[in-house]
Amino acid sequence: MSEQFLYTTPLDPRAQPLVEGLTFEYDSRYGDVLREPGAAREMDRYPPEVFAPPHGNFVLLLRDGIAIGGGAFMRHDERTAELKRVWTHTDLRRQGLASKVLLELEAQVRRQGYERIYLTTGFRQPEAVGLYRGHGYTALFEEVADPEVPRKLPFEKHLVVPRHHGQTAAVLSEAVQR
Repeated sequence: MSEQFLYTTPLDPRAQPLVEGLTFEYDSRYGDVLREPGAAREMDRYPPEVFAPPHGNFVLLLRDGIAIGGGAFMRHDERTAELKRVWTHTDLRRQGLASKVLLELEAQVRRQGYERIYLTTGFRQPEAVGLYRGHGYTALFEEVADPEVPRKLPFEKHLVVPRHHGQTAAVLSEAVQR
């Protein structure tokens, strides 16, 4: 069993499980509160070009050539990348795959020169909230609000960006831990 990251585009046929899985996830969790056309509208909100370099990127986590997870980011502002579409296959959850995808996206965000990551998740995604908190993201929302009130939950994380693009991952890792 081999795993690898593949930087590609949302239009890549291998990305289809990600798109279908996310659409099903959004419909399952938010179908009663999303306005029509719901999940399809959310998935089509951003054209594939926003997830392309130099301002964004789209990655799949492949296991033996099959997409089991993935995620993307796009430019939020000059210093900030916005994470989107972080996902793992439903049958493979609780294996640390989302953490792998998140760490890979963070590394690529740094390589592309961003200093901050911004993201939102939904109010019915406690797993995502736990993932982001567990990776040092700061909640930018009022945490005492009713958990069933429809709302987006924004987070941010400030990154240490290498001054020299030739820095190794080990040096970068040390810099982040300081």
